[in-house]
Amino acid sequence: MVLQEPKRHLDHVYFVESGLVSLRIVAAGSILETAVIGYQGAVGASLLIPGNAHRIRVEDLRRIMNENPGIRERLFRYVQALSVHCAQSGLCGVRHAREKRLASWLCLASDAVGSNVLPVTHDYLSSVLGLRRAGITETLNRFEEQQLIRKTRGVLQIEARNCLAHKACSCYRLISGTYAAPESVAPAS
Repeated sequence: MVLQEPKRHLDHVYFVESGLVSLRIVAAGSILETAVIGYQGAVGASLLIPGNAHRIRVEDLRRIMNENPGIRERLFRYVQALSVHCAQSGLCGVRHAREKRLASWLCLASDAVGSNVLPVTHDYLSSVLGLRRAGITETLNRFEEQQLIRKTRGVLQIEARNCLAHKACSCYRLISGTYAAPESVAPAS
C-alpha cells in the first residue's frame, strides 16, 4: 500500500503498529530504499509491507506535540535517527559488498518488525537494495547453507541472528545503535 505519493501535500503521519515500511526515493525510473521502518517508527511518505499503522492528521499531531514536550522530544529523536539511517543507507549502497549489505538489511528489517520472520521476496530485496536478483538468490542460498536463514516462498526466517549480524557491515550497528540511543547521535565522519 502506498502511504504517500511524491510531491503531494502531506495530510497524515502514520505510526506503524506492525509490518514494515519501505522509505524510498524514485528518480529517473530507478528506486532506492533509504530506510526500513517498523513498529517504533512514524512515516509520512512510504510504502507499507503487510502490517498495520495508525494515522493522525498533521495539524492534530502538531497540537499534541505542543501540549506534550515528551512526545515532541521523542519524535525529534526519532527523526534524527531516521536521517542517520537514510544517509548511512546511501553510503552503504556505494561502499559495501552485496553479502554485507543484505545481512545488514535483513537485521534492520528484523529489528523494525520485532520478528525474525520477514515477508519478503527475492525480487523485493533486489529492488530495494539495487542489486541483481540472481545475486540476491546466490547470497540467500549461501546464508541458508550456513544455517543463518531459512527461506520459503515469500518468507525469510532468520535462524542465527547473532551470526547474521556479524556478517553485516558496520552500517547495521551504527543505524541500530542510533535508534536505540536515548539521545540522538550524529553519524561519524
